[in-house]
Amino acid sequence: MPALDATTSLSDWLTWLETLHPTEIELGLTRVAEVYQRMGCRRPARYVITVAGTNGKGSTIAMLESILLSAGYAVGSYTSPHLHHYSERVRVDGVDRSDKSLCRAFTRVNAARGEVSLTYFEFGTLAALDIFSRNHLDVALLEVGLGGRLDAVNIIDPDIAVITSIALDHEEWLGSDREAIGLEKAGIMRAGIPVVCGDRQPPQSLLQCAADLKVSLSCLGQQFGYEADTETWTWWSDNGQGQLSHVGLPQPALSGGFQLDNAATVLATLQCLREVPVDRFDIEEGLKHVRLPGRFQLLATTAIPSIYDVAHNPHAAAALALSLQAQRVTGRTRMVFGAMADKDIALIVNELSAVVDRWYLAAPRIARAAQPEQISTILREQGISEDNMQSYAGVSQAFEAAQAEAEEDDRIVVCGSFYTVAEALPAHV
Repeated sequence: MPALDATTSLSDWLTWLETLHPTEIELGLTRVAEVYQRMGCRRPARYVITVAGTNGKGSTIAMLESILLSAGYAVGSYTSPHLHHYSERVRVDGVDRSDKSLCRAFTRVNAARGEVSLTYFEFGTLAALDIFSRNHLDVALLEVGLGGRLDAVNIIDPDIAVITSIALDHEEWLGSDREAIGLEKAGIMRAGIPVVCGDRQPPQSLLQCAADLKVSLSCLGQQFGYEADTETWTWWSDNGQGQLSHVGLPQPALSGGFQLDNAATVLATLQCLREVPVDRFDIEEGLKHVRLPGRFQLLATTAIPSIYDVAHNPHAAAALALSLQAQRVTGRTRMVFGAMADKDIALIVNELSAVVDRWYLAAPRIARAAQPEQISTILREQGISEDNMQSYAGVSQAFEAAQAEAEEDDRIVVCGSFYTVAEALPAHV
């Protein structure tokens, strides 16, 4: 490949980044912090909110972004992974950054790193921080990629730390139980800053870390919470800073009952962001107009409705199953399913099996994907009949087969990984 610079295409940059480091993941802050210091970037925004958690990070950031933009603030959002295009990861004022902007940032990172080897995610994180530092932002929203304590995002000291949920995932990196994982997530805390936790039963390790750092900790169901009916919901807070409530809020535009946990966490976070006030109108507008593809996303543009959900671990699969049960159909639920081989596929299937009538199995186009034969073996081991499953050469073929076989009052669900949803979900929606 020729020398890389700002005129190199984004696709060429990304191809090269995949070869830059010997491993896809190498947790630790030393290398990325050294390069960040060399770059001499300003702080990415006046206020930084770092969001960690097993599930719900993307939805939480999307709602924070939507509300803050409605209030007129300049906002940067860094999230991962993306569905269709890398630029989805870096947004300024609600707009994906252009390929040219990303390539210029990549060029600056590459010039600063010298001989320091960076992973794909570390390189991208530095590029996002560089872009944000040049845009005079009021708030930067930074999603942790993996864990928290040793994730590249954690080189930035946040003004507020948010931990959405804690469940088993990435055990080979984070630990085999919630206590170990909770300690990794708690690594984004800093002494004296507010911490908001959207997990109703935080591990003791997280609570102890908060106590040791003497942070102001607000937890869902304790210092804040909500009550919901069919049309609206009411948020309340009593976190020692005075009681506050919002009665009759609109349901978030993101579907799924679990989104109210995320929305309540968002409002608790905004309550801590006193220097960036939002009013009731901004909250309502932000909730009504928030958009995030692939989170219980319903497309009803054809006779058979399709639901796309990036659930890729047992905790997310359980939430998806509850949402499907809450929105029953009189016909059959046809599941287009593809997962990564390093996930607990058996437990994911166990969470979903009660709401699925027929499985359409496929491997998305990535080396880490589990093959359909592996998944079908797991289905059989859980007592699912051969008659209710079929393997396909790819996700698109599986989705087309589900559409062809679907009858009136059926629905199609696509889940198992971001990659599976990306291959089935039209890019223009």
